[in-house]
Amino acid sequence: MSSALDDNPRSILIVKLSAIGDVIQTLPMMEALKRQYPQARIEWVVEEEASELLLSHPTVDRVIISRRKSWLKRILKTGDFWKTLREIGRFVRELRSRHYDWVIDNHGFFKSGLLVLLSRGRRKIGFQASAGIAEEGSYFFTHERYKPLSLERHALERYLDLVSQMGVQIEQMALHFPVPSGAVKGAEALLREKGFGCRPLVVLHPMAKWATKQWPAYKFARLIAALAQKKASIVITGSAQDEGPVGEILRRTGDSVRVLNLTGKTNLLELAGIFSLSDLVLSPDTGPMHLAAAVKAPLIALFGPTAPWRTGPYGNNPGIIRKDLACSPCFKKKCRTMECMNSISVEEVLAAVEQKLKEKEINLGTDEYRASGPKENHRFIGRKGNGRSVLPESISAPKQIERKNHAFE
Repeated sequence: MSSALDDNPRSILIVKLSAIGDVIQTLPMMEALKRQYPQARIEWVVEEEASELLLSHPTVDRVIISRRKSWLKRILKTGDFWKTLREIGRFVRELRSRHYDWVIDNHGFFKSGLLVLLSRGRRKIGFQASAGIAEEGSYFFTHERYKPLSLERHALERYLDLVSQMGVQIEQMALHFPVPSGAVKGAEALLREKGFGCRPLVVLHPMAKWATKQWPAYKFARLIAALAQKKASIVITGSAQDEGPVGEILRRTGDSVRVLNLTGKTNLLELAGIFSLSDLVLSPDTGPMHLAAAVKAPLIALFGPTAPWRTGPYGNNPGIIRKDLACSPCFKKKCRTMECMNSISVEEVLAAVEQKLKEKEINLGTDEYRASGPKENHRFIGRKGNGRSVLPESISAPKQIERKNHAFE
C-alpha cells in the first residue's frame, strides 16, 4: 500500500453520509488532512440532514448532497418517478464530475460503498471488514483497507487513526466547529427580541431519535420549573418532529414558567449559534449534543442505552450522567423498562447543572450575574447559594412508566 508520505493528493473526497453526530466527529480527520495537504481540494458527499454544517465550513471546497431518503420516499409516488430518477442521475454525474486522488470511506455501510464505487478515484480507502464498523460489504468497493481501532474506542479517534495509518500526521485530536458570525449574531438578536438576553442562559435539547435515549417528560418539566425558580433563562430546542413531545413537557410545566420554545424554528447553523451563546446545554445522546460539544458550549449529556466512551461528546470537559447498570449499554432502540434513563433523578441533573455553572462562576438563584448581552462580554460572579434543591412537587410522575499498529493504542 502507498502511504501518505509517498503521495501528494491534490483532491480528496470524504464519504461520510450521516448522521449529524458522525459527520461532526469526522471533522478532525478532515482538518488533519488539510493541515498535511494545504493545497488539496477537499470535497464531501453527505446526506441532507447534516449538509448545512458542511456547506458553511471553510475547509470544505464542495459538498455533494445525496437526497437518498427523500428519493426513496418519492420514487414510488405517482408522477414523481421520472423526476426523482432525473435528480438521482444529476447527483451521480456530479459525483463523477471530478477524478479524485483519494476517496476515503469512513462510513462503512453498503450505501457509502456504492458511492465509492460510482466515484472516480486513484486511491479508494476504507476500513477492513469489522463488525459494527465496516459492514454490509462496503470494503469490497475500496482498494486499500486499514484495520480499525476497537469498537470500544471513540469514533472520532477511529476516524483519525484511519488516516494516521496512511501516514497523515495527527497533531491534535480537538473537536471544533466554526460557527459563522452571521449565525451567532442572528441567535443573539433572536434571544434579545424574545426577552431572553439575561444570564445564565440554559438550553435544553430534550429529544433524541431513539425512544430508549429519552429522559421522561415529567422529569424535564420538573427540571425546567426548578431552573426557572432559580432565575435561569431557559430555551428549548428541537426539530419540527419534536414539537409534540416538547409540547407535552411544557404542558406539564404549566403556564407560570417562562420558556423560549424554539422547537422546529431553527436550522443547524442557527442551533449552533444558540448553543455557542449558552452558559449550559443539556441533552440526551443525540446529534445536537455533538454540535454543542463542537462549539465549546458547557455541556451535560444524559446517557442510557449507549456508551459515552464510544460516541459521547468529545473534549471540552462535558458532564456525563449515566447509571452503571448491568444492562447498560445495550444499544437497543426498544426497551420494556427504560431503567437506565428513568433512574436518572431530577435532583442529580439539577446538581450537575449547578456545578457546571459554578465552573463559570455562576451561582443559580442569585441576581448579581444576571446581565444582558453576549456571554463573552460579561464575567458573572454570584453569591453562594444555600444548596437547596427547588423541585416543585406539583409536577409528579405518571402512575406507571412504560418502561497492526495504531497511532492511538
